[in-house]
Amino acid sequence: MTNFPFPLEPTAADAQAAIAEEFSFFGDWSERYQYLIDLGRKLPTFPEEWKTEEHRLLGCQSMVWIVPEGDADKLVFHAISDSAIVSGLIYLALRVYSGRSAAEILATDPDYVSAIGLAKHLSPTRSNGLAAMLTFIRDTAQARQ
Repeated sequence: MTNFPFPLEPTAADAQAAIAEEFSFFGDWSERYQYLIDLGRKLPTFPEEWKTEEHRLLGCQSMVWIVPEGDADKLVFHAISDSAIVSGLIYLALRVYSGRSAAEILATDPDYVSAIGLAKHLSPTRSNGLAAMLTFIRDTAQARQ
């Protein structure tokens, strides 16, 4: 797949720091949700033929599809959702983890989730979906290591 934007920063830690800094500019959660929606619109095109049950992420209320490729040296994740806010959550996760080595993925806890206040401001179903996505990324890295 070409035109994949990640990684934007040299390390996962740098990506998390950049996310925290960007979200600190917004005063309230309505602005942060709008920013999440805007980020979700930046996801690369996701091929329709990948929208299958095989690639569907279970544990999400919204429809989410995720396709990993690569090996221990570099794992790339392609993902999309039918929900605008969830697409933004996908963008953040891919920004931190996609294009990284399995070792870096496994060594990086998703600190950005608490740093920007997501944990307190997502509905329980969105929180479960985010957790499922982060677990999928981590499990994929573990399997390819």
